[in-house]
Amino acid sequence: MTTPLSNPQKRYLRGLAHDLKPVILVGAKGPSDALLAELDGALERHELLKVKFAADDRDTRDAWIAHLVEQSKADLVARIGNIVVLFRRSKDKPLIILPKA
Repeated sequence: MTTPLSNPQKRYLRGLAHDLKPVILVGAKGPSDALLAELDGALERHELLKVKFAADDRDTRDAWIAHLVEQSKADLVARIGNIVVLFRRSKDKPLIILPKA
């Protein structure tokens, strides 16, 4: 597991993610194995992305977010309503250079 992101790093990533559109949409049935595989590939390609959730129930949404973060081994950068920003450094070709912690 990597070291957790510092607050300045999260702030930097939030700034980069501001203009991004959600890449992954989690439907009313929640995250499936296929969705997790797609998320893994998207994180490997983009490193930073937004995920949008269709669940109206906050507890359900919180559980889904925790599940996605755990399964993808990504860092939760920000959460705004039904949208979360996830970051995971690419193993092959890192694109984003984080400021020093």
